[in-house]
Parts: sequence; structure tokens; C-alpha cells
Amino acid sequence: MSNFKNLPFEWLVGMRYTRAGKRNGRNSFISFISLISMAGIALGVAALIVVLSVMNGFQKEVRDRMLSVLSHIEIYDAAGAMPDWQATAREAMQNPEVRGAAPYVAAQAMLTREGTMRGVMIRGILPQEEPKVSDISKQIREGRFDSLQAGEYNIILGRDLARGLNARVGDKVMLWAAEGQVTPAGVLPRNRMFTVGAIFEAGHNEYDSGLAFIHIEDAMRLYRLDAPSGLRLRIADMQRAPQVALDLSRTLSGNLYLLDWSKQNKTWFAAVQTEKRMMFIILTLIIAVAAFNLVSTLVMTVTDKQADIAILRTLGAAPRSIMKIFMIQGALVGLLGTAIGIGLGILVALNIDVIVPFIEHLLGVQFLSKEIYLITALPSDLRWPDVWTISIVAVILAFVATLYPSWRAANVRPAEALRYE
Repeated sequence: MSNFKNLPFEWLVGMRYTRAGKRNGRNSFISFISLISMAGIALGVAALIVVLSVMNGFQKEVRDRMLSVLSHIEIYDAAGAMPDWQATAREAMQNPEVRGAAPYVAAQAMLTREGTMRGVMIRGILPQEEPKVSDISKQIREGRFDSLQAGEYNIILGRDLARGLNARVGDKVMLWAAEGQVTPAGVLPRNRMFTVGAIFEAGHNEYDSGLAFIHIEDAMRLYRLDAPSGLRLRIADMQRAPQVALDLSRTLSGNLYLLDWSKQNKTWFAAVQTEKRMMFIILTLIIAVAAFNLVSTLVMTVTDKQADIAILRTLGAAPRSIMKIFMIQGALVGLLGTAIGIGLGILVALNIDVIVPFIEHLLGVQFLSKEIYLITALPSDLRWPDVWTISIVAVILAFVATLYPSWRAANVRPAEALRYE
């Protein structure tokens, strides 16, 4: 208690004004509005933390599903093919952050079965090397991943692609290569009958409906290639892919191009970031509304406390000290509201996997249908930089809201304020 007595009088008066008044109905009403302002700031901060955490969770979920099929880094040769991919793989593996390397062939094709046609991206892979750079072997839902054998012309289809072609494991599909062959009758497309050896499900519609895997030797034979298209790498920390790609570009020999996963899906990630920024701005308006409510609270407090202000001025208090009193009062309301909002937001964000199922059970609804979203649980990824940013914005808005009422209090004239007292 003695520590509080040693505080400057501006702090003591400001904290006293923050507490609920009991003398009359007017003071109680002002205190009630102050509590509403605090609750509004807390609600806005909590909502912003929870919404951004859920958006981060969805982004992480989609990114992880994409990277279960895509590679972290892809290496191309300027010549269009990479005949000595083993040497490039050995050089890449010398980087301590590279965990795996595998060659591939990428091409476009048309799959047909029983009159149904689907355009697909064909990826030729080495089955023994592919698990080092992707999780496709773990995503097989029907059939066997090791059914890809050179010369057997087996194919692995995405679940949606197989459903669209009405194909099951063991069925035949016709693959039409995008590149044709020149004959006396003209240019004819090359085609080959493939047997469905397995069906995978990555959980991402773009790949489940438009990607197929064949053995790399079958792909090279079909597309008349002498070497793989390039090399795919997996690194320890996917977030460092741009930096690792830059480091490899300086150490790898040959005329090579490197492309990391963030550039491969640049449009999608840019759209997600834009959406996140817009959501941040929209939800910040909740905090701004609470801050404007704080302005009205302080204006009413200044009007109610004019006599007290006049007495303090006559006792020698400077206008700056009067201004500081009401700034302290408003800042305390903002800080308390922000602190409550942070605690509530973190609590909800960390336990959203428990809270949402409880609400679904209580209301008898399901927010996320597996047939539409491919996930049933609402993901959440709480990031502390977001929490600190939200906290700083909330405190700044609350502080700005105190400026006008505090300036108005500092300009109260003692003689006019005490005239009718």
C-alpha cells in the first residue's frame, strides 16, 4: 500500500477515477460505460486472436497437404533435361539442410476411359526415391505404391480423378501424350494403355483430381526423353526453402534453375495473405468502436469532474498534470481490456478443438462437412507475433482515444467550473 502512496498524484487520481463510483447514479452510469468500453476492447482483441489463429490453421493445413505432394525445392536444367541427376543430387545433399533428393519427369496428358476424358499432370517418379521428397507413398488408399514397376505401365491416380474416370485398381485407362508423333498421315498423338495400380488421396482437390504418377522410365519412354526433367528436394525446415534455394544456386554446378514451394504457389499464398490483412483490418474496427466508446466515457467523466479539476488547478496543478490524469484513466481501461482479451483469445485459440465440438454437439450441427472441406476439425495455429501486434494496436487505439477528453480536461477554467458549485 505504501508503494501506491509514493506514486505521483496524477496516477493516484487517475486510478481512483477508474474505480466504480458509488456516490450517485451518474457516477455509477459512467463506471458502467467504462466497463462496457473495457469489455468491447477485450472482445475485439479476443475475436481478432481467435480468427487469425483459425486462418493460420487453415493456411498451415492446406500448405502441409500441398507439400505432401509437392517438393520443397525443384531444380531444372537450362537444357531442358538433367542426364546426370545423381551428381546434382550428391552436390545438393552436401547442404546440411537438404534431407532428400529424387528425379522426376513432368508432362501433361489426357486420360480416357469408357468415353470419359480428363486432363492431368503426369509425374514420372522413381518409387524407391520418391518417399525421400514426398508423402505420396503414405497417402495410398487402394492398391500398392510399389506397383509402379518399369515396363509394366502401371499408373497411380488421385481419388477424385479415379472417381471421375470411374476407374478402380486393376482397371485400364488410356493415356494420350500431349506431344504427338509425325507420321505420313500427319501428326498423331502418342497413346498407351495403363493399368491402375493404386489410388491416393492427398486431401487437396487440385492434386486429387488432376495428378497421376507413373514410373519414370515409362514416362521417359512415352514422351521420348533421354533424361529426367529435373530434381526434387526436401529440406529440414520448409520455411527456409527460399534461403536454402539461394544457397544451393551458389554451390551447385551447371546452368540450373531453382524454384522453391513458395514461388510455385505464389498466387495462392498472396491471396491468403491479402485475406488475412483484410480480416485484421475489419476486426480491428471492433476495437476501434470500443475505443470510441472510451472517448464518450472520458468526456462524461471530465464533465462530471469539472469541480474536482477546478480545485486541483487552484491548488497548483498544471494543465499537463490534469491531462495526464485522464490519459492514465483511459490507458488503464485500455490495458485491462487488452489483457483480458489476450487471455480469453489465447484460451479459446488453444482449446478450439474442444470448444467447437462441444458447440456442434450442443446445437446438433456440423460446421465443417468432410465431403466439402476434407477436414472435420477446425484447425488453429496461434502465433505469438500476431498476439503482440494485436495487443499493440489495441493499446495504441485506447491511448489515442484518451487524447481529446484529456485535452478538454486540461482546458477547464477553474472560475467557470466553480461558479455554480
